[in-house]
Amino acid sequence: MPSHVSAGRPAAQPPGRGSVEALISQTRRLKGDVDAVRRDTRSSGSDSEERWQRALYDLALHQLNDLDEHLAQLRDGPAPLPAGAETAPAGGGAPAPGSLLSRVGSAEWNLLTDEASWSGELFQILGRDPAASALTLDELPTLVLDEDRPRLTAMVTDCLVDAKPIDGEFRVLRPDGNVRTVHMMGEPVLDGDGGTASMWAVLRDVSELRLSQRTVRDTRDTMQRHRRRAETEQRLAVEFQEAVLPPGHDALRLPGRGPGTLDVAARHLPAAAGTLLGGDWYDALELSDGDTLLSVGDLTGHGVAVASAMTMLLGAVRGMAMAGTRPGQLMSLLNQLLDATVQPALGSAVCCRYRPATRTLTWAQAGHPAPLLFRGGTGRALSAPDGVLLGVTSGAGYGQAEVTLEPGDLLLLHTDGVVPGHSGADSLDVLLGLAPRFGAARTAQDCVRAVVDEFGESGRADEACVLVAKVSE
Repeated sequence: MPSHVSAGRPAAQPPGRGSVEALISQTRRLKGDVDAVRRDTRSSGSDSEERWQRALYDLALHQLNDLDEHLAQLRDGPAPLPAGAETAPAGGGAPAPGSLLSRVGSAEWNLLTDEASWSGELFQILGRDPAASALTLDELPTLVLDEDRPRLTAMVTDCLVDAKPIDGEFRVLRPDGNVRTVHMMGEPVLDGDGGTASMWAVLRDVSELRLSQRTVRDTRDTMQRHRRRAETEQRLAVEFQEAVLPPGHDALRLPGRGPGTLDVAARHLPAAAGTLLGGDWYDALELSDGDTLLSVGDLTGHGVAVASAMTMLLGAVRGMAMAGTRPGQLMSLLNQLLDATVQPALGSAVCCRYRPATRTLTWAQAGHPAPLLFRGGTGRALSAPDGVLLGVTSGAGYGQAEVTLEPGDLLLLHTDGVVPGHSGADSLDVLLGLAPRFGAARTAQDCVRAVVDEFGESGRADEACVLVAKVSE
């Protein structure tokens, strides 16, 4: 009989992947050897020792199949058993949870005398008192759960009537209230006339093995559901973004043309594959009074909820700008909007209003990097007016600044993450270092391409946006 794992034995250290692969190969070779010996064994005979030998060969193959599966789970990283799933052995009748070894008992039912003979292990598996009588075939179903009785009845009937081997499972309810899963393998014992004289079987407690398999299967199903949900959310977030952001691979088409108007280009720079979409945005819009709106911003977080909030915020920026709201007041209203939403969020933004007739740029910011102004081959950050992050505090005030631009000036607005691995002052210095390339560029689109060429378009830890506006000469 297979023995239990010793309770006091120290746990072995888990083998490496290469060691597990070697064990899997050895197990499969051993399965082939056992199967070859089993096929050479006589398939009939009434001697109990021969029956026991054949049963052990079949059982060994089952055990090796289970071992193969467990090793594969170990190699692939199986999920742990859920908390509370472990059940202590009751009455000594169950192995330690997660053990590959399990109790095996045997039984024989004589059809002529209606007598039953059980091994001591079978009494323990079924939770029966060894001093009591073994149950007959008619009494055995009383231990089996109602829904599994038809399966047991069908297996026994096929064995006794059609001489088919038994190989199946059913669940039993032990007197202590424990439900155990039992795997039964049996065969008919024929008399001299070829009739069925008795039925002989081995029964194995496979409860822990089946629990582990269900846990792995359920965990895999849960992971697949989570993956499908994440893919759906990512697709929806991308659709939100694509629906509201201007196309960013070409120069943005603004109606105004002539001296002092803006040539604008922008690009959304995605994060590495598998990263959920965030709340970065850019926008350029010709307003009804001839002014041009330029804005970039970023909401904290990722996924559909953030993309939806970004859509709401961008729509509010456009609507208020079209209504003539100045940048400082616009930021105050955005802060109130975020503060009043059902799911509060934090965000940063820069909003600029440019008047071509006077080349005046009026702008405000909310905890966001200031626009960079490039002129004559050098660059600098504009002096930022006061402004805290959107959503931080109710009633926050936002300052406003003005600067007069010159023909040929170039503005760069961006969100964090444009320069991978850099932030704050470091990122600013790197971007300002592009001044010579910007000075040689003819269009805003050429400048955006210079940023992409320098820092890459994808593979960032987080997404980013860049917008370039060049004053026509």
